Amino acid sequence: MATPRRQYLVSRPVYSEDNFAEDHDKVCRTRKSIMDHVKDFLICDSKRAKNAALSFLPIIHWMRNYRVREWLLGDVVSGISTGLVAIMQGLAFSVLASLPASYGLYTAFFPVLIYFFLGTSRHISVGSFPVLSLMVGAVVTRLVPEDGPAANITGFEGLNPDQQRVLVASSVTFLAGLFQLVMGVLQMGFIVVYLSDTLVSGFTTAAAIHILVSQLKFVLGLQVPGISGPLSIIYTLEKIFVQISSTNICDLVMSIVIIVVVFLVKELNDIFKAKLPVPIPIEVIMMVTACGISYEFDFEKTYNVSVVGKMVSGYETPIAPNMEVFRESAVEAFPIAIVGFAVAFSVAKVYSIKHDYAIDGNQELIAFGISNIFGASFRSFAASTALSRTAVQESAGGKTQIAGLISALMTMIVTLALGFLLQPLPMSVLGALVIVNLKGMLMQFREVPYLLRRDKLECVVWIGTCLGAILLGLDLGLAVGLGVELLSVIIRTQFPRFSVLVNIPGTDIYRDRKDYLHTFEPNGVKIFKIPSPLFFANIDLFREKLIEAVGFNPSRILRKRTKALRKIKKLLQEKGDHISEGGLVDLFFQTDNKTSLDTKELDLVPRVDLHSLILDFSAVSFLDISALKGLKMMLKEFMRIDVDVYIVACDAYVLEKLHMCMFFDNEILTSMFFPTLHDAMLHVLEEHCGVKSKGLPSLHLELAVVSRIIPVLSC
Repeated sequence: MATPRRQYLVSRPVYSEDNFAEDHDKVCRTRKSIMDHVKDFLICDSKRAKNAALSFLPIIHWMRNYRVREWLLGDVVSGISTGLVAIMQGLAFSVLASLPASYGLYTAFFPVLIYFFLGTSRHISVGSFPVLSLMVGAVVTRLVPEDGPAANITGFEGLNPDQQRVLVASSVTFLAGLFQLVMGVLQMGFIVVYLSDTLVSGFTTAAAIHILVSQLKFVLGLQVPGISGPLSIIYTLEKIFVQISSTNICDLVMSIVIIVVVFLVKELNDIFKAKLPVPIPIEVIMMVTACGISYEFDFEKTYNVSVVGKMVSGYETPIAPNMEVFRESAVEAFPIAIVGFAVAFSVAKVYSIKHDYAIDGNQELIAFGISNIFGASFRSFAASTALSRTAVQESAGGKTQIAGLISALMTMIVTLALGFLLQPLPMSVLGALVIVNLKGMLMQFREVPYLLRRDKLECVVWIGTCLGAILLGLDLGLAVGLGVELLSVIIRTQFPRFSVLVNIPGTDIYRDRKDYLHTFEPNGVKIFKIPSPLFFANIDLFREKLIEAVGFNPSRILRKRTKALRKIKKLLQEKGDHISEGGLVDLFFQTDNKTSLDTKELDLVPRVDLHSLILDFSAVSFLDISALKGLKMMLKEFMRIDVDVYIVACDAYVLEKLHMCMFFDNEILTSMFFPTLHDAMLHVLEEHCGVKSKGLPSLHLELAVVSRIIPVLSC
């Protein structure tokens, strides 16, 4: 039994835009000039100062509403759990950045302190992120290679290779932080919209492959120098396979055991996450266990296993960034800034929606910018967030950034007092922990079949970004991904799917005529829908598709009719018939068959079965000047062969621009515009219903005489 549907009935006049404007008064709005906006921006009062302070220091807002009894215990437990993971990831991801492992603890401490005061997200765990670590490591490897002399940079004098690498990493991080801070001050938080989910997925998948390859040398216990630049992943794999027979069995066995155990426990954490108060910190457990076993059996000497070695105890004095490193790494620092912000903002957005609070993209840029600048001054490398670490912080009961502050304090304790305990930790253990944490990013390959079925252009973006980042490196790969993504947007707007609409009988609804069986399309009427903005790149395609839809080229019809008219006049003169324009009209309507023109001569004039063309502009959000000129020319071509043209559902902004650009003249009138498609259709039916019985309207041009006479004679 069919479900009864509600019905509605609307009784109103058929409106054109002119009629609607006559019946309904429109508010006249004055738009602010640029100077008005500048004045508003510079005006300052107490309320605005207060809002600015709250915006710049979000901690003021959430600390005033902090529920000590409800939230403090959860923040403490969460901070301890997150701190353990942050210590492990800091050590592991520091190796990705081609730095001594202990410097990863700096990244888990200094940026967190600044974000605590300036960040708008209450749940993300600030610190090292594998993709950023790898991007920083590419710069470090390029300027301070492992198997060759360092770049000729002032400031490297008197520094050992590790100190040179730390200087490069901190300088790149400082510059990336500057980029983020400037973008935040300039309110450029919107830049993240240019990094689609598809692009980020393809990029992070490629980064995961780079990370996997970079950790193979630790897992296998091989001495492979770091390589950066295009095709670096291929050269690295070549060096690994050349040495594959020299694999350290102890490193390999430890790595396999750790990967299997951590993977299985993580799966159990996911299965029983509803029953577990906090996830089992299996990475920390395995790291401590491996560290103890390595110390007990002296893996470094007995099995020639590479270990973390001497840890930096305490914090070093601040350092200034190197200006020459700025010049050498500016191209890489900008994508580091963009990727770091995009990842952090995406993760923060997920948890802000889940817990119902707002985050500010511009303030996040400022927070991460200052965090990275401050951290770089104390030798940390680029900070963002890691989804796994943030998930631990949120699932363990963290409500605010107090959890992040506690995790930073735990890192500080290890740095100041307990770092020596981590010295026997095998590097292969860190490599294995990095690899097992790549599962989420590597599993993104499953998106490719889905995208291929649902949206082929999105699939091209994913594959193009992924392949570009794998083969050319992450910095160039990001640029390739952005290029492919912008190309996909251009293709969508330049080659939209134009359609011819028809009426669904008994309704005021119009749909593509290819999609429905029972439709109503009046003779002599075509409804053409433009599904995208009109601009210089697609105006020619619009003309081609419109000509294809109506079945004729109006400019060609116009030329043929002009030529036919001249030929008919010439034939009349040869036969001795010298008549005026009015006589020509009478001649064509003689019914006694005594006209001196035969049927073949009448067939010289091309016939047009179309009397009305309706253009649906409901999806046209803007027109540029080139499209406006092209549209005006097309409309006049149709009107000069006596096809009435109507434009419906035109956006107010587009209509305003048409007025501003002098689109209207004595041929193209505002009365051609209608607010809805149905209004235009009713108007057309009213105008052209019974056109044959009404006879011909007064004609004043010879061309109009021919174009109107021939269709009537053919009936």
